[in-house]
Amino acid sequence: MEALNLLLNRSSFGKLQAPAPNEEELNVIYKAALRAPDHKGLRPWRFLVYRTEAALNKLGNMFLEATIAEEGEVDEAKRQKILNMPHRAPVLIIAIAQYQDSPKVPHIEQAISCGCAVHGMLYALQAQGFAGYWRTGGLAFNNHLKAALDLKVTDEIIGFLYMGTPMVSVVKPDSVETADYFFEQ
Repeated sequence: MEALNLLLNRSSFGKLQAPAPNEEELNVIYKAALRAPDHKGLRPWRFLVYRTEAALNKLGNMFLEATIAEEGEVDEAKRQKILNMPHRAPVLIIAIAQYQDSPKVPHIEQAISCGCAVHGMLYALQAQGFAGYWRTGGLAFNNHLKAALDLKVTDEIIGFLYMGTPMVSVVKPDSVETADYFFEQ
């Protein structure tokens, strides 16, 4: 896919299915992530990849335990919804900002760098005929989940990247007027 066409037509797909990217395609996606802007070369990111049924089930159980720890017991419908969350796509990547102390690179810049890495993965997915969507939600800020994932207290979940093949046709994104967002000074 031509670069400008990809940049101007990228969109998210909330309904994903198999097939997922294979090893070679995933490696391209990973390399795209690692090309994100990264002041001082800190590489302030870590990505946890879940792509087997067992791994997705384990993550669903972590989601449930973290939710119960934060909110208390949940009814059966909510329990099933939480357990099924990782199964929204055949691959789920948790993007984590691992902040490093730097006099020149504040934490906000490191978080943005991690976000740019996720953005790069979204483009690499679409360039290879796949799709993804990036979510956060309450679990991204749940300290019990962070502990279950063996993250440091200072680490931050930047988002959950769901990856697979779109279940719907590619729809051209809504047109946006640049004048609504860019102001000459």
